[in-house]
Amino acid sequence: MSQIEKTNVYNRERSKTQVKSTVLKKTSQALAALMIVSMLLPVLAFAGIKFDVNGLKYDKYSKTVSGSVYVTKDTYKENSNVTFGVYSDSDLKNVLDATYSAPFSKTTVDGVTYYNFNINLSSSNVPDTVYVQTYYGASYGIGNVYDLVYVQNSGKEPYYPSSGSYGPGGGFGGSFINNGVIEVSGDSVDAFTLERAFENSKEVKIKIKGEKLAMPADVLAEALKKGAISVTIINDNGTITLPLAALKLEALAKELGAELKETKINVTIAKVTGTADEDVTKAVYAAGGNPIATAVDFNVTASGNSKSVNVDFGNTYVSRTLNVNKNLDAKKATGALYNETTKKLSFVPSTFESKDGQTVATLKRNGNSIYTVIEANKSFEDLASHWSKADVEMLANKLVVEGAADKQFQPDRNITRAEFAALVVRSLGLNSVTANTYFTDINGSSWYAGAVATASQAGLINGYEDNTFRPDAQITREELAAMIIRALSYAGVASNVSESNQTQLLAKFKDSSKIVWAKKEIAAAVNAGIINGLTDDTIGSAEKATRSQAATMLKRYLKLADFIN
Repeated sequence: MSQIEKTNVYNRERSKTQVKSTVLKKTSQALAALMIVSMLLPVLAFAGIKFDVNGLKYDKYSKTVSGSVYVTKDTYKENSNVTFGVYSDSDLKNVLDATYSAPFSKTTVDGVTYYNFNINLSSSNVPDTVYVQTYYGASYGIGNVYDLVYVQNSGKEPYYPSSGSYGPGGGFGGSFINNGVIEVSGDSVDAFTLERAFENSKEVKIKIKGEKLAMPADVLAEALKKGAISVTIINDNGTITLPLAALKLEALAKELGAELKETKINVTIAKVTGTADEDVTKAVYAAGGNPIATAVDFNVTASGNSKSVNVDFGNTYVSRTLNVNKNLDAKKATGALYNETTKKLSFVPSTFESKDGQTVATLKRNGNSIYTVIEANKSFEDLASHWSKADVEMLANKLVVEGAADKQFQPDRNITRAEFAALVVRSLGLNSVTANTYFTDINGSSWYAGAVATASQAGLINGYEDNTFRPDAQITREELAAMIIRALSYAGVASNVSESNQTQLLAKFKDSSKIVWAKKEIAAAVNAGIINGLTDDTIGSAEKATRSQAATMLKRYLKLADFIN
């Protein structure tokens, strides 16, 4: 017989018996003494007692807590006691009422004994929320495993801890709040603890001992409605901060065909080991770098209705952190994504901070993958005395730009529209989409087909009126500025300027009238410090852009977006 069936049978039996419960009252001091001693003496039994949360109710106005608890056949003892404490606070210090060694109406169904209780609170003042705790099988002053639930006067479903049993110092179902951080010993956080945390902070942190954590989606959705911002999961491998708005919880539940209360958000922060770790290391060296952090697999999924789907963050950049095992020069280091299909690394927007003798890398990206941190020191022979040397070499170390030939960057060569589209896609850390016919002149087998398709899907590029992209045409400074401003917008940085400000910003350039269509984009780029004039009084919007100019503008926008430091 299932637990639900047992409960239904019990409810029928209870309605027949109509046995009125009587409750012996003990003072709060006696219960406090019981709790203190119980912390000092050994636990007598495990499991034992659980609340039937379906029938648990709290009526603030009649000052009544009612419901039932049940024990299994293996745990049940004829003369054992059932003890209750009702508290007004989550720390279980302020006792509203307590009962001990009290007779209850009870019914036994298929080896499970149910105790029906009705507690009339003696406290003069009662809150909107109470915390109800029960022991079973303890002699006076001797500790035992207990059960705890959180009940609201509103009639909202009680929050029930995930593990179902507790011991002295055991925390709430393996979860407890310590200095504002939820500490979880298992692989899930219970709704009770998570909601309590969001009541006190809009940005909750959860520290886990393992590599996986499941969170109830309905609690996250409710917290978001009340203004909560994020939840950060922390373990020894790294951290990940999930913006609640980016999770689209209702849409995920719908995709799974599940109720929101049945949906879980599952987070994995797992160290990469074995052959996969060896492959990542090979990819680091192949990219011309050295590994300076452990490779970690960050994965976020939603599950429910016996299904699982990856969480799509859309355009929202999710922050992860990795500990770096050395002091470093931020200009020579970068976060990197490992592609398990191509077995290659690519740039991930990342910044570095040293704190308390430890360097931490913060990687920002809107997708699941394996991440690591590398350090490189690349140089090009034809940049020795070039004005763009520092910017180009920084972006080369970060896997954003590449040389045109062995040890050559060719800084003054003009750059094509396809080449720059690929750089912008790379700088945003975007996954390449399958090449398709966005434009009539893009051959699906061309090296740039995927990059152009990705840039088009992300709204970074537009084609011409004849539905062509003209990938091999040399890009103009006007077109380059427009792509950069769109990339900045994709990264979540507002850059628009008013029409009056546009006129003012462009007035100092005597050739601004030659700007064909991107007046607002060039004004925004000038305002943001991304683009400068060719001279003090010319903007050169129709001039062809060079590889060095493109790299420098990329560097400026990446800094402005806080994607590098």
